[in-house]
Amino acid sequence: MLILRKIRKKLVEKSFLFICISFLLLAFSFCSSETLAVGFPEQLHTALSMELNNYPEELIGPAWSDAGMKCQDQWLATVYNGLGIHPLWVTEKGPTEQGKHIFAVLSNAEADGLNGSDYGVNRIASLWQSRTASQLVRLDLNLTLGLLTFIYDMREGRLAPKLKNPKLFDQAGCVIFDPLAALSEARKSGDIAAYLTNLAPGHHHYRALREQLKKYRDISGLGGWPHIGTDKTLHPDKSDVRVPDIRKLLTITGDVEPVGIINNDLYDNELEHAVKRFQDRHGLKVDGIIGKNTLAALNVPVEKRIQQILINMERWRWTERELGAKYVFIDIAGFELQGVVDDVVQLEMRVIVGKQHHETPVFSDSIKYLDFNPFWNITPAIARNEMLAELRKDSNYLESKHIRLFSNWQADGVELDSQNIDWNQVSRKQISRYKLRQEPGPWNALGVVKFVFPNKYSVYMHDTPGHDLFDQPNRAFSHGCIRLSKPRQLAEFLLGDNDADWTAKLIEETIDANTRKVVRLKRPIPVHIVYQTAWVDKKGVIHFNKDLYDRDQQLSQALFGE
Repeated sequence: MLILRKIRKKLVEKSFLFICISFLLLAFSFCSSETLAVGFPEQLHTALSMELNNYPEELIGPAWSDAGMKCQDQWLATVYNGLGIHPLWVTEKGPTEQGKHIFAVLSNAEADGLNGSDYGVNRIASLWQSRTASQLVRLDLNLTLGLLTFIYDMREGRLAPKLKNPKLFDQAGCVIFDPLAALSEARKSGDIAAYLTNLAPGHHHYRALREQLKKYRDISGLGGWPHIGTDKTLHPDKSDVRVPDIRKLLTITGDVEPVGIINNDLYDNELEHAVKRFQDRHGLKVDGIIGKNTLAALNVPVEKRIQQILINMERWRWTERELGAKYVFIDIAGFELQGVVDDVVQLEMRVIVGKQHHETPVFSDSIKYLDFNPFWNITPAIARNEMLAELRKDSNYLESKHIRLFSNWQADGVELDSQNIDWNQVSRKQISRYKLRQEPGPWNALGVVKFVFPNKYSVYMHDTPGHDLFDQPNRAFSHGCIRLSKPRQLAEFLLGDNDADWTAKLIEETIDANTRKVVRLKRPIPVHIVYQTAWVDKKGVIHFNKDLYDRDQQLSQALFGE
């Protein structure tokens, strides 16, 4: 019996010792939050509180910019101090489902032409498997910061262009951003992945460029296209050693159907049609002759075209998200106008836009009324810079152009006889005081109809008596307003839904009456004037336009540091 008691006592002592050691090991695992797994949510709260010392509540509010901190620091201070000190996307077990969805969207940011590095994708990935309190908290902060930056960039466009040139890129970015409201909206969406995906512009202009971005990246991944020698001009029906490479290039770009290996050096009829298609897509003279300009366009590398697509996707993120069920869209760089209904192009025409130093501005507005057989009120700038010189040479100049002269721009201005004025004694400043008004008629610079959307730029669309310029590939000839090649069709497009009586016949009768008539739209129609050097037509074909106002280079420097 004594022996049994001793054995039992030793077993009890060993069991107690085992329990104590086990308890100590378990306690150590909970306490060592820097190196071992998290055991209690309170540790996350404590770790987060310590991290937020870097983003104190004092950063919240208008004075944050004086603290020498980045706006992202203020975002974090606003969000975590506003919602309470607790993690948003992690638990002690790791990322939540919402956190996983956020990471997936941020990791795919390049599909929208954005950089995953801007949203901390690599940092998030390095912390993804972490289970210590401090690292989980850092993961939470990085997910929040990546999320907010992504929402900002998709909604407003990146801020870098505005910082580089606030006047030129006025539409880019937005200095007013409510991170707490943005984050709360995302969390309440129910499906945060769908919410983030839907931040992208939903119209076909943006979606089509997104598809082309993937296509051109695939081309780049396969090695791009060949470089074409530029030693001489190539005409159709001529043989040239460059022809096989030209055919290969145009096959890659989709301008000619692939027909297998052709080593023929002859510039044949099929290839000529492909070249003309390429010329049309690049805003070149469509003549089938492969000269200096066509060769230059052929030799733009695919990486540069990808960058062009990225730049123009960025521009779309600056514009209105909802363009309207029915709207007018004008691309300055492409010299094109479209009338769109339910995302389907129903009207297309060529336009003339502002020349250098008279650039047509980029903005959105609504067309309020049409002015048939309008007067042309000549701006003081045109009177100073153009009319005065003509009057000094010929005092009958105004009468020959059916332009009436008034003493001032006020309602009490009286009509004057321009031939009774010694224009050599009139200064540039003085002529600005006169009002010059051209009467309606076939001579009128505004043609037979003007489309008005009152704006701070005094820009409008109008007909023109000179239609020969619409045949030019580069159609930058105006003082900033937009001249239309098909004004009657646009009038029908706009008036059709507003009043069923406004048929093409009535429009023509109104014009033929040769008297001024203003027709207000019952429902103003949105008009969006944009600057796109890469765009996709209704057939899904991408076009690359000349950088008319030399804006791509500055935007490229802002976005890519080039």
